[in-house]
Amino acid sequence: MPASKDPRPCSIADALALVGEKYSLLVLREVCLGNSRFDQLVRNTGAPRDILATRLRRLVDAGILTKRAYSERPQRFEYRPTRAGLELEPVLMTLMAWGDRHLRDEENRPMVIEHVCGNELLPVVTCSACGDQVRHEDLVAHPQAEGWTVAGPTAAA
Repeated sequence: MPASKDPRPCSIADALALVGEKYSLLVLREVCLGNSRFDQLVRNTGAPRDILATRLRRLVDAGILTKRAYSERPQRFEYRPTRAGLELEPVLMTLMAWGDRHLRDEENRPMVIEHVCGNELLPVVTCSACGDQVRHEDLVAHPQAEGWTVAGPTAAA
């Protein structure tokens, strides 16, 4: 079956168009860890300087990061997460936990995040209504985009 000219409308695709570019989530990781300056971001992400500048501009333009001058001569900036940026932090923690479980040995994890309670953070997605942990078998999708079903576009689309 050929690729559709109009793929399924999807918030995941929209989010990935913004933060799915190489280095974008790593930049957000660093900023959330408190590393807010360009040279720190270059060092800790491994991003080439020109690519990093482009990613930072895009994240600022999208309202995920703010940019603030900390030096006038030479002009230098630091970056901080906005509320929208901080809302992505649980996504980062969940990705890290997945990577620890499926790509690393228990003894070979590069970082452990501690919760304010003093224990290691083990992120879990829960239902905001009932509090139960979310499991695949408990989910039912209800497409809201006109002309779409779970299986794909309807015949009228």
